[in-house]
This record gives sequence, structure tokens and C-alpha cells, in this order.
Amino acid sequence: MRTAAFEKAAIGAIAVAAIFAFSVPVGAQEKVWKHGLINAKADAGIFLMVSTRDFAKKQGLKIEISQFKDDQLALKALIAGELDSFEGGPQGVFAVDSKGGDVKLLGCHWIVVPHGIYASDKIAKVEDLKGKQIAVSAPNSMPDMLARSALAKFGVADTDVKLAAVGGDNDRYQALIGGVVDAAVVSNEYQPVAPKNIHLLVAGRDAVPNFLRVCMVSTAKKLAERGDDAVKFLAAEMNALRFALSHRDETIALTRELTHTKPDDPRPAFVYDDAVQHHAVDPTLPLPAEKIQWIQDQMVKAGRLKAPLDLKTVTAPEYREKALQVVGH
Repeated sequence: MRTAAFEKAAIGAIAVAAIFAFSVPVGAQEKVWKHGLINAKADAGIFLMVSTRDFAKKQGLKIEISQFKDDQLALKALIAGELDSFEGGPQGVFAVDSKGGDVKLLGCHWIVVPHGIYASDKIAKVEDLKGKQIAVSAPNSMPDMLARSALAKFGVADTDVKLAAVGGDNDRYQALIGGVVDAAVVSNEYQPVAPKNIHLLVAGRDAVPNFLRVCMVSTAKKLAERGDDAVKFLAAEMNALRFALSHRDETIALTRELTHTKPDDPRPAFVYDDAVQHHAVDPTLPLPAEKIQWIQDQMVKAGRLKAPLDLKTVTAPEYREKALQVVGH
């Protein structure tokens, strides 16, 4: 398998590419915007398109991108003031704000989750997971919530299984193919390269259609200080995502370049085509209230939130609305 090597190469290549992309002289009109995202892999072309073709420079920004293993680490960096924004699941926003924090959702672009529960061929249906071990990630993370919600949809209580927090996608995938766990929540990028004894048990988009994979997140403090720059950042992202979705070859090529993927590796094309086919990415960065509310409801049901929050306190739609005007939507 090339998966572990792919992961290591991806992180190193993206770091080098990011430094190269942003090493141009910064004009007096350009300001630095520090943005974080989860380690991009076969979806790198979509997530990092904003680092190319002057999308940011045209808005008067220089975007510095940092990679993180999971949402929790990126959220901590945001709260610590090390980032101006990051993109990750909205559940962390609810968790922080319920404890007196002031983190805001600005807009969501990957609105259909590409992950699913993959299992060994010994597991034929979701009900067969009872008593089995499933690799997820940290509490409140997308893999953790997806697993709990998917199990509930099929009438399996989370207490009937063993949920094990096992790092990032590649860690969970390796645990699955190594037989350490019976099932794992991982990205669909592993589907075209998985061994024959591993199959997709349930797709996240079918089990949890209201799940949001990625939203843009910032803090009230940062928005108060740099509201205009936040609008410019969102505008740059909108233009970059729109370009990515309408330029298949260029986006797949960027993924291969950033991750040093070999030409015969099927993952970049598979992930791109799946995202387009299922309308998973929306370049207008919507804030779908029904989906955001659904995620909060699941957290309340699971006891991870004591009481629901007013959605108006966790979202800041005005920056997205201004960005839409900038890009002409």
C-alpha cells in the first residue's frame, strides 16, 4: 500500500508548496491573513486552490496556510490568536460557545460529508457492528459524530459498540486494514485503493445527509479587529472554489503536484468527481440553518451540550453577504 507514504509526502509537499506560493513580495496594500485547515490529501486541489492564481492577491491579501491534524488543534490555535480563521466542523464552535467562548461560523463550503463507515468483509450490515470496535476521532469531531449518528439511524446505540479515538484519517485507515479495529470512519479517498476485504458499509451522505463537513470559522475578537479583511478572505475563497469546481483537470493536477501523487493513483480524480457528482462543495459558502441546527441537536442528544444555543450567537452571516457582493454573486 502507498497510503502511509502518500500521507507523509502530502504534508511535506503542501508545506513546501504553500511557502512557494506565498513567497512573492507583499505589496503595501496586501495584508497577511493566517488560515488553518486539516491536512489536505486527495482533496488538496479544492482546499488549496486559493493559494494559486492570485485569488488572494486580487483581494489585497496574502494568505498564510497552516495544516493541522484535526479540528480540535486548529480550533485551539484560533482561540490562542495564532490564526485569523480556520476551516473545520461546526461542532467545535458549539462546544466552545457553550462554555462562554465567542467563536463564529462565517460560511460552509464542503456541505456533504465525503466520509463513511468502512468495515471488513466480516461486517455485512450496520447491525453487525454491535460489540465491535470502530475507529473514530476526538469527541465532538466529525468522525465521532458521524459514527454515533449513523449508528442511531440504524437502531444501534453507541453503547453497543466500542468507539476508539484513533487520530486522523490515515491512522484510522491503517488501523482498519491492519485488523486493529473492525470498522472506521474515513474519507472516501481510500475507497479506490482499499484491499478487497474492506468495503463501504454506509456512506456519510446517506446516513447523515444534514452533516456539514467544513465551515469557515473565526472569532468575534478577530472579526471586530479585521472585519474588512475577513470579507476579502471569504471573497478569495469563493472565487477559488468556483474555479476549482469548473476546472477539473487543473484541480486534479494541483492535487497531484501538492501531494506528489503518481499519475496512476486514482484518488485525486475519484475524490474530485465524487464531490462534483454529489454537489458536495458550494462556493457561495452558505450557512444552512437547518443543517447547523441538526448538528446542534445531535450534540444535545448526546449530552455534549447542556442546552441548545441561539444560532444567531454562533454565526456571523454579514461577512459572507459582503463577500458575495464583492465577487458578484
